[in-house]
Amino acid sequence: MILTVALRSLLSRPIRSAVLAGGFGLGVAVMTALLGIGGVILDQARAPALVGGGDVIIGGAAGRIGSAKFVLSSVLGSGSLSRRVAAASPSGRANLYLIDDQGAIPIVARAGVPSLEQRLGDPETSGVESWVDTAADREWVEPNAEDVLRAMDRFHPIPDVPARARSWSEWLYFNGRTESARFYLTFFAGPRLESGKRPLLIRLQLERGGRLASYSDRVTVNDEQLASAPDVRAGANIVRLVGSEYRIRIDLPAESGGPRAYGEIVVRASPGRSLPPFTMRGAGGWVSGYVVPVMSGELDGTITIGNDTVDLSGGTGYHDHNWGFWEGVRWQWGQVQGEDLSFVYGRVFPPADATDAIRVPGFLMAIGSEGVIGYATDVSIQESDGVSTAGAPRRILITGQSDSLRLTLDIAVDQVTTSRMPQGAFGGGMDFLQIRGSYRVSGSVGDRKVEFTAHGSAETFRGR
Repeated sequence: MILTVALRSLLSRPIRSAVLAGGFGLGVAVMTALLGIGGVILDQARAPALVGGGDVIIGGAAGRIGSAKFVLSSVLGSGSLSRRVAAASPSGRANLYLIDDQGAIPIVARAGVPSLEQRLGDPETSGVESWVDTAADREWVEPNAEDVLRAMDRFHPIPDVPARARSWSEWLYFNGRTESARFYLTFFAGPRLESGKRPLLIRLQLERGGRLASYSDRVTVNDEQLASAPDVRAGANIVRLVGSEYRIRIDLPAESGGPRAYGEIVVRASPGRSLPPFTMRGAGGWVSGYVVPVMSGELDGTITIGNDTVDLSGGTGYHDHNWGFWEGVRWQWGQVQGEDLSFVYGRVFPPADATDAIRVPGFLMAIGSEGVIGYATDVSIQESDGVSTAGAPRRILITGQSDSLRLTLDIAVDQVTTSRMPQGAFGGGMDFLQIRGSYRVSGSVGDRKVEFTAHGSAETFRGR
């Protein structure tokens, strides 16, 4: 019935119907052509040839990669991807202005490394003989392991945020384990004092035979003395980065009396086993950053207490680095090694005036001999038995899932060291818990099944 009415209406006014049909046809044709042109333009805009040749463009979430040397050397230059990468080159763009008597002319400029751009077949510069590498360019052609680690592990200037300045802190953290001992070592630089200097706390916690002893010292330093970090000197206590080795010297008094702890510790970084820096930002200038230069590395050296010497050779070491404004901040964190894999999980709870804590996801990362092999932000961290009291949890259950991993980390808490945090520090007014636990790790990373038990570390906070 409806079709009959439509046909009669069209036939009753044939000229109007023909014009209308032609208009519709023209509109569809124009739209199809525009969509086709738009698709071509979009493909061209994404074409690697427009930024110097090659087949793939790698960019960060905000467009710029902050750890490009790490990506070149440890992601593309080693591990499973290296066999598939013929050449890789960093590339940068900037807006410049040519100013003369007529005014300003905007110019889009692109920079790259000549020899690497030529390997990529850059059509614009590959034939220019005068375009050769400078000394700075050569640092990108073959990134030095020490330079990459230093760029990741540097200390940061205190941001100009007066309302939060008193809570700025930055620290180098190391831990290591052998069959008979475990240690935790921190070089902790606090906020600027009225004198303009900053406190630097060095603290060692050494566990032997199930007993934990603490040793510490404190000095004041200026910003210039911290500018060379990760090389740090605090009296007789020193951290130096030499090649891929963190060489640490300690000489610390016992907190509860007794013999001093002194010795030399070496933590060796392994290529690819690092977590590059990432930074979180919030309202009011709040910032918090985290990097893991050594996820799992060889351990060497000795620590001497009185007449007893702890041999660290053959052990496993870990090193991370934190910075930011810490008032009102707390976190959950842990790491463990098992078989040939390393795992780290965490979640930061920012202050209420910076951002909504619900919007900050947790993370769980798995790293193998060839670098990162699994990563998830769909992560649950549950603490049971004591979660609503000032007591420590007896169990921590972490689950994470993504396309690259499905894992459960079940931690039975063995030992807890509690530190009462003052107001104005991280976890202000809360208890900071450093935990040694037995991890049971199960699930899969990629196509690989994972099932092992090992001792590891964890941290959390409790209200009083």
